[in-house]
Amino acid sequence: MSSSPSPRTYSFQLALSETELAAYFALRQQIFCHEQALFEHSDRDAIDRHAYPIVAIAHEASRDRVVGVVRIYEAATRLWYGGRLGVHPEFRRAGRIGKGLIQKAVTTANTWGCDRFLATVQHQNVRFFTRLHWRSLEEIEILARSHHLMEADLAHYPATDQPRPPLSSCQAGPSLQSNLQVA
Repeated sequence: MSSSPSPRTYSFQLALSETELAAYFALRQQIFCHEQALFEHSDRDAIDRHAYPIVAIAHEASRDRVVGVVRIYEAATRLWYGGRLGVHPEFRRAGRIGKGLIQKAVTTANTWGCDRFLATVQHQNVRFFTRLHWRSLEEIEILARSHHLMEADLAHYPATDQPRPPLSSCQAGPSLQSNLQVA
């Protein structure tokens, strides 16, 4: 009798451990620097100092691994933004990872006090966001690529019980900032 492999399960959570943060930044670098070539060496910016990183974790038989990333930050009182949404290439087809990351990002911000949640979305992803109850506010260009400034319909992203940790618990320590390796 042969046993079939168990289906993958995923979780979506704030990246709080050094291991999760290292994997979060490594996947961002892989997607935004190497794959999309939007940035030369690093996609980190000043926003990372006040952003909450969120990861999608694939729970596999032999290990857990970070397969998706997004960050959220409060730009002004009760005005939140999401950004740097990315999914590992091996996990893009199902659509579950991107949807789960967006759900976690917006519901978390809504829990912490959000009247508006915005994101700049690459043109090729606008339809996907529209299906998830977002609307385009305007088309803009960022880094010579077409994007849309989009807004989430918060009625579809109810608040949860996610506690808001100190921002310092979501920041990479000095050892991670200079030693990131792309997996």
